[in-house]
Parts: sequence; structure tokens; C-alpha cells
Amino acid sequence: MSSILLPALEMAAPTLEWRALAPVLLVFAAACLGILLDAVLPRAYRFLAQMTLVFASVALSFGFLVMNWRAMRQGRLAMGSIMLDGPTYFMWASLLVFGTLAFMIFSERQLNGGASAFAASAASVPGSLEEADASAARREHTEVFPLGLFALGGMMVFLASADLIVMFVALEVFSLPLYLLSGMARRRRLLSQEAALKYFLLGAFSSGFFLFGVAMLYVFSGSFDLHAIHEAVAGNAFSSSNGLLYVGLGFLAIGLLFKVGVVPFHSWTPDVYMGAPTPVTAFMAICTKLAAVGALLRVFYVALDGERWNWQPLFAVLAVITMVVGIIGALTQTDVKRLLAYSSIAHAGFLMTAVVGATQVVPAGQGTSASAIMFYLAAYGFATIGAFGLVTLVRNAAGEDNTIASWAGLARKSPWVAGLMSLFMLSFAGIPLTAGFIGKWAVFTAAWRGGYGWLVVVAVLASLVAVYLYLRLIVVMFAGEPAKGTYVGNASGWTWIPVVIGAVATLWLGIIPDQVMQLATFAGGFLR
Repeated sequence: MSSILLPALEMAAPTLEWRALAPVLLVFAAACLGILLDAVLPRAYRFLAQMTLVFASVALSFGFLVMNWRAMRQGRLAMGSIMLDGPTYFMWASLLVFGTLAFMIFSERQLNGGASAFAASAASVPGSLEEADASAARREHTEVFPLGLFALGGMMVFLASADLIVMFVALEVFSLPLYLLSGMARRRRLLSQEAALKYFLLGAFSSGFFLFGVAMLYVFSGSFDLHAIHEAVAGNAFSSSNGLLYVGLGFLAIGLLFKVGVVPFHSWTPDVYMGAPTPVTAFMAICTKLAAVGALLRVFYVALDGERWNWQPLFAVLAVITMVVGIIGALTQTDVKRLLAYSSIAHAGFLMTAVVGATQVVPAGQGTSASAIMFYLAAYGFATIGAFGLVTLVRNAAGEDNTIASWAGLARKSPWVAGLMSLFMLSFAGIPLTAGFIGKWAVFTAAWRGGYGWLVVVAVLASLVAVYLYLRLIVVMFAGEPAKGTYVGNASGWTWIPVVIGAVATLWLGIIPDQVMQLATFAGGFLR
């Protein structure tokens, strides 16, 4: 009998670099613990416990990230499935910062039972629903915090994945919580659930395209590893299997561009931004875009760099169409959140100009396309968080009032809110002395160095047209007659801290951008 026994299988235990992976592991651990706390703690203690857990885990995660970056820990982790390099560190730090600011806006609504911090200013509004919110404070859903942490952890893994299967798993890990969060608006339940359903269905299709692209690239290269795919591309320049490569490239691009919000894969953006709770919209508007752009860069700069002459023209055309559709769509909007949604689409087009540039090696000190994109995302992120924080403050008897007509004369009711919103609009427009101007200068320079001068000219013209749509809201706030029934809520620090940080960072990055620009340049390009 012993002669027919199978030989013993020797399996090596996986080696995990715990300290290097600590920033991600802490976020996931906090998410799991948050679910447990929500199940066992009395309702009255859940909010405080969840908030303590969220901020403690993010602070520890950021601390480990800084220590690892200063120690120059780089290379493959988790048996080669995670790549730790400069862009990973920079984007992880950006995700933690923007995620924390978004959680603060979550906190305002949680702490006050759906924005009951505004109850004091709503007391003068007869029949205001804000008054009813005070009694609902204990009924708020604290599960938004672990869901947000799961999404944040998935985004961190997604942009750092060196393996397409790990990237797909991370895509689902951060997408599923966002589908749930999008449907949690309490007052606009039907609109919110409709937005969540649209996001889920279109997201499922995009995941299917992504997975099909992964399968085609595996058939082509025999591996899911990005470096192995790069080697296969380099060694099969004239192979008959290149058809599999091009099909895989196309389907993979669809899955990634959907999350970035690039036309024609953008249709979910306005509806989801409008229907989702505003704090969730703020979280998605920057964190999802940042993670998706990071993953897009890693796939096309690392695995498919050898095919750049095929995907660069395609991305250039998509960049132009995205800028045009985003700006034209924003010009026709009557809702502030939909205006910001189309603005986000236009900014995806501006980001794609730098992606097309694909400059990985440039003269010392000038930065790569990746560094330009990272700085742009940082500049765009602070303005986005601040703008959506202010959107939560403009209200009527039924809750948030997002119609542009209701923002008329806002400067007479609250000069600070109108002034700060104007600052963020000017940054989106790329006006000098704001972070948006430096960000656009960086991405346009990267595209110019990459040999796409015509695309830069188109992008500059699009930026000039876009100035009008942002100035339109500013003019309404300062020159229009005050709208009746609209007031500015008296929010606490949970909302004002992200808004003020966003405003200070927008000015700082516009006037003294050197430190963050140098940090992005130091982050360099992607490792293989």
C-alpha cells in the first residue's frame, strides 16, 4: 500500500512583510472591528466607538506609511502581489488624508442625526424637517464607517496591485461598499436607491469587461503578473497572438476608465453623484478617482508600456471627448451636485492628457507624468472635499437645497460660504494663485513633453471655456437676489475642518507648491 501513496507535498508558508503592509492591514482590521462593534455595542455608544476606531486606525496607518517611506522600503510584498514604490506611497497618503476628511463630513450627519447640527438655524423655518432630525440622532446608521473603511482599504490595494487577479479582487472590495453607501440617503430614498442600482449594474458590467480583459492577457502572456505581461509584450512584437493582447488591452481599459469617469463610460457619474448622500459623493469624487487613476497608470505604464504607440492615440481621443462632454454637460446643469459631477468628468479628461504623455524618464528634477498626475489629484482633491462640504450647508425646509437658483444671493446670507465656494470654483477653473492652476500646468507640461502638443492646445482651449461654467455659479452667489426659503446651516467643526483645510491647501498649493511638487517628483515612476 505504501508504494502507491502519493509523495508528500511540501508547501512553503507565505512570507508577509507585516510592517510594510501595516497601512493597509490596519484599515481592514478597523473595518472588521467596526462591524463587530456595531453588532455588540448599545446603540447609544456606537457613534463614539466608530469614530474613535476610524481616526485611530487612519492615524496609525499614516504613521506606518511615513516610517516606511522614510526608510525607503520598496519592492514586491505579499508574495509579489503588491508593489511598494513611490507612487504607491504618495497615493496611499493622499487616500488616507482625503478619506479622513470625508469621514469628518460623515460624522456631522451621524452625530446630528442627518445634519441636525443645522437645527438651530432651521428653528426659524416653519415645519422644518431639520427639527425632526434631532430625535432621529440615535437611529442613524453607523455602519457607514466600516463600509467606508472597507472601501478605503480596497482602494489602497487596487492601486498598488502588481497582479491582475489581486487588482480585480481589490476592485470588488472597494466597489461593493460604495454601492451600498450610494443608496443610504434618508430623505431622497427613491432617488438614492435608483442611483445605487444604476451604479451597481453599470459597475457589474465594467467588472465583467475588466475580468474578460484579464483572461485575454493571461492567454497571451501565461501570467497575471504585470512584469511578466510586460516581458511577454516586449518579446512578441510580431506574434500572431497579438490579437489577444489588443482585445485584452481594450477590455481592461474599459473596466478601469469606467471608474475614472472617462467618456463614454461616464453615464453613471451625474446620477450617482446627485442621488448619493453628499458625504458619500465627496468620498467617491476624489478617492475612487485617485485609486482608479493609480491602477490605470500601473497597468499601462508597467504591463502595457511596450504598446504605448497603440493606446496613446486612443487615450488622446478619449481625453478630448471627455473634456468636451464634461464641459458642455456642466454648462446645461441646474443642480450644483450634477454640475460638480460633470466637472469631475471634465477633470478626468485633463488627467488623461498627462496619462497620454507617458513620460517615465525625464531630466532630473522635472518629474514624470505620474508625478504630474499625483500633484493634480492632490490639488483637485482638496477643492473637491471643500466644495462638497459646503454643499451640505445650503438647505431648505426639506433638507439640502442643491438647485443653482436656490444659491442666488448666498453671499448676503453667508459671505464665508460664498467666498470659500468661489475659491474652490476658481481652483477647478485653473485660475492662477490656486492649486488648480499649478495642477493643470503640471499635466499639460507632461503631455507636451510626451509629444502631444496638439492635445495640450485643445486642453487649454477647453479650460478657457470651462471658466464660464464656474464663474456662472460665482455670479449667482454674489449678484443674484437672495432665494427665499434657503438658509445656511450652522454646522459644527466636523464639516468646517475639512472645508477650511481644503481652502488653505488650495491656496498653499497655488502659491507655494514646491514642497508637494517635490514630494510627487521624489515619488518618481512605477517599479516593475
